[in-house]
Amino acid sequence: MAITIECQKRPEGSKPNALRREGLIPAVLYGHQGAESIELTLDAKKAILLMQNAIVNKTVIELSIPHLSWNGQTVLHEVQSHPWKPLPYHFSFFAVKEEA
Repeated sequence: MAITIECQKRPEGSKPNALRREGLIPAVLYGHQGAESIELTLDAKKAILLMQNAIVNKTVIELSIPHLSWNGQTVLHEVQSHPWKPLPYHFSFFAVKEEA
Protein backbone atom coordinates (compact mmCIF):
# COMPACT_ATOMS: atom_id res chain seq x y z
CA MET A 1 0.00 0.00 0.00
CA ALA A 2 1.52 3.28 -1.11
CA ILE A 3 0.92 6.33 1.03
CA THR A 4 0.88 9.70 -0.72
CA ILE A 5 0.88 13.00 1.14
CA GLU A 6 1.09 16.61 0.01
CA CYS A 7 3.11 19.18 1.98
CA GLN A 8 3.65 22.90 1.65
CA LYS A 9 6.85 24.84 2.20
CA ARG A 10 6.80 26.46 5.65
CA PRO A 11 6.69 30.27 5.52
CA GLU A 12 9.97 31.78 6.67
CA GLY A 13 9.81 33.08 10.22
CA SER A 14 6.63 31.18 11.09
CA LYS A 15 6.22 29.97 14.66
CA PRO A 16 5.40 26.26 15.17
CA ASN A 17 2.66 26.89 17.76
CA ALA A 18 1.00 29.45 15.48
CA LEU A 19 1.01 26.87 12.67
CA ARG A 20 -0.58 24.28 14.95
CA ARG A 21 -3.37 26.73 15.87
CA GLU A 22 -4.05 27.09 12.13
CA GLY A 23 -4.40 23.32 11.73
CA LEU A 24 -0.93 22.72 10.27
CA ILE A 25 1.82 20.48 11.61
CA PRO A 26 5.49 21.45 11.17
CA ALA A 27 7.71 18.94 9.37
CA VAL A 28 11.18 18.75 7.84
CA LEU A 29 12.53 16.83 4.84
CA TYR A 30 16.18 15.81 4.93
CA GLY A 31 18.30 14.73 1.98
CA HIS A 32 16.09 15.70 -0.95
CA GLN A 33 19.09 17.32 -2.70
CA GLY A 34 22.22 16.18 -0.94
CA ALA A 35 22.67 17.73 2.51
CA GLU A 36 19.97 20.38 2.10
CA SER A 37 16.83 20.23 4.24
CA ILE A 38 13.42 21.85 3.74
CA GLU A 39 11.01 23.03 6.42
CA LEU A 40 7.45 21.97 5.57
CA THR A 41 3.91 21.98 6.90
CA LEU A 42 1.17 19.41 6.46
CA ASP A 43 -2.51 19.41 7.24
CA ALA A 44 -3.24 18.18 10.79
CA LYS A 45 -5.98 15.77 9.66
CA LYS A 46 -3.68 14.20 7.07
CA ALA A 47 -0.91 14.05 9.67
CA ILE A 48 -3.11 12.04 12.04
CA LEU A 49 -3.99 9.62 9.24
CA LEU A 50 -0.30 9.31 8.42
CA MET A 51 0.46 8.46 12.06
CA GLN A 52 -2.18 5.72 11.97
CA ASN A 53 -1.06 4.17 8.67
CA ALA A 54 2.74 4.54 8.56
CA ILE A 55 5.42 2.71 10.48
CA VAL A 56 8.44 4.81 11.43
CA ASN A 57 11.58 3.94 9.38
CA LYS A 58 9.72 1.25 7.40
CA THR A 59 6.87 2.73 5.35
CA VAL A 60 7.81 4.44 2.10
CA ILE A 61 5.76 7.58 1.58
CA GLU A 62 5.33 9.42 -1.71
CA LEU A 63 5.81 13.08 -0.74
CA SER A 64 4.66 15.91 -2.98
CA ILE A 65 5.71 19.56 -2.53
CA PRO A 66 3.88 21.53 -5.26
CA HIS A 67 5.48 24.90 -4.44
CA LEU A 68 8.95 23.44 -5.12
CA SER A 69 7.83 21.09 -7.91
CA TRP A 70 9.35 18.17 -5.99
CA ASN A 71 7.92 14.67 -5.82
CA GLY A 72 9.80 11.77 -4.36
CA GLN A 73 9.88 8.82 -2.04
CA THR A 74 10.60 9.38 1.62
CA VAL A 75 10.64 7.44 4.87
CA LEU A 76 8.98 8.78 7.99
CA HIS A 77 11.94 9.03 10.37
CA GLU A 78 10.44 10.56 13.50
CA VAL A 79 7.08 11.64 14.88
CA GLN A 80 6.95 13.92 17.89
CA SER A 81 3.64 13.87 19.75
CA HIS A 82 1.99 15.98 22.42
CA PRO A 83 2.78 14.59 25.91
CA TRP A 84 -0.81 13.84 26.94
CA LYS A 85 -2.97 14.49 23.88
CA PRO A 86 -3.00 12.17 20.87
CA LEU A 87 -1.85 15.01 18.59
CA PRO A 88 1.28 15.12 16.41
CA TYR A 89 3.73 17.97 17.02
CA HIS A 90 6.40 17.46 14.37
CA PHE A 91 7.34 15.05 11.57
CA SER A 92 10.78 14.26 10.13
CA PHE A 93 11.14 12.69 6.67
CA PHE A 94 14.26 11.33 4.93
CA ALA A 95 14.39 11.25 1.14
CA VAL A 96 15.01 7.81 -0.37
CA LYS A 97 17.58 7.62 -3.19
CA GLU A 98 16.25 6.13 -6.37
CA GLU A 99 18.19 3.09 -7.51
CA ALA A 100 19.61 3.16 -11.02
